[in-house]
Amino acid sequence: MAIYSEHFQRSPARKYLFLRCRIPILRALMGKDLCIECDGGVVNIRVGAIIMKDGKFLMAGNPNYDYLYSVGGRIRFGETAEQAVVREVREETGREMEIDRLGFVTEDFFYGDTPVHLGKLIYELGYYFYMKTPADFEPVCESFTEAGEKEFLVWVSPEEKRKLYPVFFNDELRHPQTTVRHFVTDQR
Repeated sequence: MAIYSEHFQRSPARKYLFLRCRIPILRALMGKDLCIECDGGVVNIRVGAIIMKDGKFLMAGNPNYDYLYSVGGRIRFGETAEQAVVREVREETGREMEIDRLGFVTEDFFYGDTPVHLGKLIYELGYYFYMKTPADFEPVCESFTEAGEKEFLVWVSPEEKRKLYPVFFNDELRHPQTTVRHFVTDQR
């Protein structure tokens, strides 16, 4: 950063040209999902919501896959992780919710199984937040996957042996902790 600053202190004209050329690029990125093609693979930055009620947690799924996944999705350029999880919860459940706290940070390596990223190596960085679940919370799912598949929501008990992503949900949500946990999974 010091080199960058020193370079422009010596040449205000260069700073002007640098910013003038890059501002349209930054504006074009605003609101786009943080899913970046990289050397034949994909870097994906996402959020997940941990919505718990009556000892169960809410998961999403769609008829084309044999697993469930957390409510959530990609962070958009210009959004914080907190803004993204609030937006994703609203989009996928029809309800506005507040964040309770950050619970998990994950790094996952896996091969894509959706039509858009089929067979590509994906590095996914995820932020999972515990949400404050209102007593009268009844989710209404009107969301679709990026491939246009209708999603559904289901309450899952930690004792159920179902295929879930992230994989640590079954174990970790049996006895939630107050500290932030970090997980790395590698399915390469």
